[in-house]
Amino acid sequence: MARVAVVGAGLGGLAAAARLAALGHDVTVLEQADTVGGKLGWYARDGHAFDTGPSLVTLPQVYRDLFAATGGPLEESVGLVRLDPAVAYRFADGTSLALPGEPAAIPAALDAALGGGAGAQWAGLMARAERMWRVTEQPFLRSPLAGAATLARLARSGHDVATVAPWRTLRGLGRSQLRDPALRTLLDRYATYSGSDPRRAPAVLATVPYAEQAFGSWYVRGGLHRLAQAVAERATERGARLRTGTAVERVLVEGGRTAGVELSDGEVVRADVVVSAADATALYRDLLPPLRTTRRVRRDLGRSTPSLSGFVLLLALRGRTPGLAHHTVLFPDDYDAEFDAVFGVGRHRGAPRPVEDPTVYVSAPDDPATRPDEDSESWFVLVNAPRHDPDGGVDWDRPGLVDRYADRVLEVLATRGLDVRDRVLWRVVRTPADLARETRSVGGSIYGTSSNGARAAFLRPGNRGPVPGLFLVGGSAHPGGGLPLVTLSAEIVAGLVGPA
Repeated sequence: MARVAVVGAGLGGLAAAARLAALGHDVTVLEQADTVGGKLGWYARDGHAFDTGPSLVTLPQVYRDLFAATGGPLEESVGLVRLDPAVAYRFADGTSLALPGEPAAIPAALDAALGGGAGAQWAGLMARAERMWRVTEQPFLRSPLAGAATLARLARSGHDVATVAPWRTLRGLGRSQLRDPALRTLLDRYATYSGSDPRRAPAVLATVPYAEQAFGSWYVRGGLHRLAQAVAERATERGARLRTGTAVERVLVEGGRTAGVELSDGEVVRADVVVSAADATALYRDLLPPLRTTRRVRRDLGRSTPSLSGFVLLLALRGRTPGLAHHTVLFPDDYDAEFDAVFGVGRHRGAPRPVEDPTVYVSAPDDPATRPDEDSESWFVLVNAPRHDPDGGVDWDRPGLVDRYADRVLEVLATRGLDVRDRVLWRVVRTPADLARETRSVGGSIYGTSSNGARAAFLRPGNRGPVPGLFLVGGSAHPGGGLPLVTLSAEIVAGLVGPA
């Protein structure tokens, strides 16, 4: 039996704790916040309630595997609801598309909304994405990152390499297979699922819409935070100890291996194994001592592009919106201008800034748990935003900026057909700076590093740290961000640690 200290109670840390406790280890989870969930947060006021982070569950089998491995079926703890439509899209020219939740219905819906054989174009792309998925799922998403060995697994044959096309960007793949500009815009959006720019992100990210459509888009009754709570309950049922309001100050390294952690109040928690669910950049910059063995990882992180962040409005609204889907996405006229602004490239080279005309995402669950009565709504509104960087980027704490930009987002909503300004009872704004403070993610980068560049996935920190006894889980480590990949990172680490 190993003594295990898990740093952080986000979904990755909780899933690792549940799996390792089920394997017989002595597990303690240390979380700086007063509640569990990390970015999978929850805000409630006056009967209105909101998921403040992820708002969509995909790849449900990943969670079923987690719960099966730790003591019982997922559905005994969490109520999953399949969404149909999955998302309602509105394009800059006014075209609307309600994307069905069942994959068989998608081509006909695309033809009805866009015409011109759009359904066949998208079906052809998804067939290519399915082949990419089959090539990469086991050797990459479900296996530890191992440098050249990982590349070797992915290059089992020339045919596999051609399928994945590591030299091609997601934007390039769309241009080669999709004639309809609306479909290309739709594909571009999936780069943001990893906090990336479609003009630089790899073509293999086409597996994201494939997985979303093939395995369904899901909601958790009562809000997605219930998933984090259920995993925390499973961890404690298996014997893990959960300590909230407990900030880790540093990871202890003695005799060349991990020896535990020191807390902000000076307490030392001894451990044979440390599993960090903290942001990887924060781990290597702030929590670990400077070591020869960590230099390469710190160098790789320095060479990577940080992921984008998000600017969020939580809106308590009077009245109901007829025909409103659970998820709505409103696209701008110039999508490239958005990525230029967020990453400080192109026309905004070296100077990231809030997006003047952003894509707007609205999550409005029709769930009694999120509203005080039937004549009200609770909206989570998100736009892509540059990370918090007072030393050369956007200082989201600058006086006046937040309210001005919140007003701008509401104005954009209004110009695109969802004017709720006279229905707002109150609003709460959450900026990249808030995310950075609350989760210790550097600059509020949601996914740690982005997938910008062909080598980005291989620069992402691996699950086995360079110090013996150190392991990494969560969205800033391999295999990447998003709820299912975070959960898979915990499965990988449990396999590396092994049973007691």
